[in-house]
Formats: sequence, C-alpha cells, structure tokens
Amino acid sequence: MSSLPWGSWMPSVVGLLEQRELGARRRVDELREEADRIQAELAMAEREWKEWAIARSKVGEVLAPENETEQDHTQVDQEVPTAEGRGGTAPQAPEAAKPKSQVPVWREGLDWSVLSVDYQRILQVAADRARLGQGPVTCQEMAAAFGMDVVPARVEALRSKAKRLVARGWLAEPAAGRFTPARGVSGPDGGS
Repeated sequence: MSSLPWGSWMPSVVGLLEQRELGARRRVDELREEADRIQAELAMAEREWKEWAIARSKVGEVLAPENETEQDHTQVDQEVPTAEGRGGTAPQAPEAAKPKSQVPVWREGLDWSVLSVDYQRILQVAADRARLGQGPVTCQEMAAAFGMDVVPARVEALRSKAKRLVARGWLAEPAAGRFTPARGVSGPDGGS
C-alpha cells in the first residue's frame, strides 16, 4: 500500500462507506414505513375492539329483563393490547352507565327516588339545563358534567340510559341526541 499514492486508495474506502450508509438509510426508511403501517393497523384494530365492546354492552342491556332489579355487577378486568405494546385493562363502565337498572314508566306523582342514582343524575342534568333555559342536553355534555372521559363508549352508555328514560316517559328527545325532562316530570323533590 505504501507504493500507491494517497488519493488512489482513499476514494474506494469513502465509496464503500457511502454505499454502506446508503444501505443503512434505506433500511431505516423501510422500517419506518413498516412501523407506520403497523401503527395504522393497530389503531384500526383498537377502534374495532372498542366498537365490539360497545356492541356487547348494548346487547347486554337489550337482552336484560326489564323487571330485573339493579344489582352490583363487578366486571373482571381483561388484559388487552395497547398502542405501546404492553397489556392494559379493558375499559370499565363508569358509575353512570351500569346496565340492567330498572326504570318504571313515569306517571303523575311518581318521584325520582324510584330511579337508581345513575338515572337521577341524568334527569338532574337535563332539569338543570331546562331550568336555566339552556335547552336540551347532549350525552357528550352529560359525560362532561359527570366528570367522565368524553369517549364513544362512555357517551353511548349514557345515550342508552337516556333513551331508556325517553321510552319510559321520564325524558323527551325533541331532537336526535338531545334530551330534556318530559312534560309533567317534576324535580327530585316534587318541584318543577
């Protein structure tokens, strides 16, 4: 090597380094594309999982006998994958969204106390809005008023309860997804 001038062997080493750098850069780009694809697939799978969880909850409420009394249903946490790849727990239903609560059909003189606390809270928010002249309340607004995360699973659980109150005559739904106390339903202490 001593017989070769300085510049004759240097470009080949630099060229080899450039080739290896280019190969490493391509590999990084490929891995980034694969990671983006996996992230998108994971997000889609998580959305689908949440939709199935909502559907299962709804079916449970629909299939529950109307005359079944409210019971304390404890739900076992289920291990589910999260975006970070670590296991997490399945979302739990909040206090205001317990299934299978009995809701009697409203009639003149029937007090709110016949309802579970969950339903009373929904009625209270709707009554407060009506009393203040703020109009009907949405389920997103209910979730926020209860200090819950405003996420589809929570909002849909509240919507299911509000729809049950509409079906039993406690609430009215003047526009889709907007709830207000039904005509004649008085406040929790018999007031309007």
